[in-house]
Amino acid sequence: MIGLLAALFTAMISTTIVSTALPTIIAELDGTQRQYTWVITASLLTMTITTPIWGKLSDLYNKKMLTQLAIVLFLIGSLTAGLAGSIGVLMIARALQGVAMGGLTALVQSIMGSIIAPRERGRYAGYMGAVMAVATVSGPLLGGLITDSLGWRWCFFVSLPLAVIALIVLQLKLHLPTHAPAKTRLDYLGAVLVSITAALPMLWVTFAGSDYDWISWQSGVFLAAFLIVGFFAVVVELRAPTPMIPLRLLGNSTTIWMIVASVGIGVGMFGSGVFLTQYFQLGTGATPTQAGLMTIPMIIAQLLSATIGGLIVSRIGRWKPVMLIGSILLLAGLTGLGTITHDTAYWTVAIYMVLMGVGIGALVQNVVLAVQNTVDVKDVGSASAAVAFFRSLGGAVGVTVLGAVLTNHVGSNIADDLAEIGVDPSALSGGSGETRLDITGLPDAIQTAFHHAYADAFGSVFMIAALVTATAVIAIAIAVARGSELRSTIGMAPTASAESPEDPKKS
Repeated sequence: MIGLLAALFTAMISTTIVSTALPTIIAELDGTQRQYTWVITASLLTMTITTPIWGKLSDLYNKKMLTQLAIVLFLIGSLTAGLAGSIGVLMIARALQGVAMGGLTALVQSIMGSIIAPRERGRYAGYMGAVMAVATVSGPLLGGLITDSLGWRWCFFVSLPLAVIALIVLQLKLHLPTHAPAKTRLDYLGAVLVSITAALPMLWVTFAGSDYDWISWQSGVFLAAFLIVGFFAVVVELRAPTPMIPLRLLGNSTTIWMIVASVGIGVGMFGSGVFLTQYFQLGTGATPTQAGLMTIPMIIAQLLSATIGGLIVSRIGRWKPVMLIGSILLLAGLTGLGTITHDTAYWTVAIYMVLMGVGIGALVQNVVLAVQNTVDVKDVGSASAAVAFFRSLGGAVGVTVLGAVLTNHVGSNIADDLAEIGVDPSALSGGSGETRLDITGLPDAIQTAFHHAYADAFGSVFMIAALVTATAVIAIAIAVARGSELRSTIGMAPTASAESPEDPKKS
């Protein structure tokens, strides 16, 4: 667990460090709001489409070796991103980081599921949530300090020694049962089809509303392609001996409802994490360091919720009450953030962030735990990866859609606000039609209009995220009515040594 948590911490802190620095990075590389969204989406997309692949590989091959491979890929991606001289190179580097993130997301869950019984797994899931929260707490603040003092490139370089340490700790501390390599063919066709199916919605929402109308023949082409490729993906996965996403796992109602919930949770989690730092920097004019400090209430709430929630789940042997309360609080927090404008007091925003943080902490790990409890250990990698896949897919598509909504609202708001003070809106687009994020050197009146336009646009973004998250509340409520107790054995069937209920030591 020390090795796993070290690896997870490395990936998490690198991601959160960058989130605070992104407005500065995009401004320095002369990027636009759309490119801002795509720098984030690039890593989310590759993480989404590779998570089930890593999960299937973990069921077939050496989990420790795969985890170390994911860390090495993350090292390469971080080094390339730190040396990037253009938005294009940065996107490629972020995509490679996403591949590694998909590996760590799937592998850590898979290893945990293969060595710890579900009844005890809630406690360890709480530890994982706490590590993720600590990384998220220190990341934005550290990213702000590094950006303001050393420059944004060091936000990528700082993860390099951490990754090397994680590799060493894994080599020394992570000991897993060794198995002979599986003699089976990988589902290459299924991997390709699943990847294309996941990528098509993101590509559509990226260009819809700007390059073409939402209702147009181009949208129809994307929809037709999605349905056709998705159909063949289902056919291939049903017939493959070792499918990339075992659709037979969907025969369990708990798994189905948890997957629906994970999509909504992904939108709320990734969307809020991305756009909150943008709100503080672009909407209120805060520096990267200040933006990192301003998100601390949400992260502390997430830290406490994940730790305490995990302990409660292990103690009572049920995930239902913790997840139901968490989903309601997440919805309440996002709904509150949906009302913010440029004159909303910070303490009000902080209350909404706390509610959201408690909800995220109670849900992220327990959604996976609820699914792992319904499958045997031989499928735990694929099952965990399936949940992570749909959560990342929801987050990736959500960030892309919300980014498109933000871009449209900001453009409209800026045009209106600048018109009121008699300024041509092209002052912020350079004639390209897209809003530039570097406003240094512009008159104070234009900078104020820029900040107000952004701040007033974020409310609609969070409100849409709240509407999507409402589906998670409904799905969890339905699953609660059908939920079961966490089993105390690693496999579905008790072993011979843990079979007698009369012997408390063995049971």
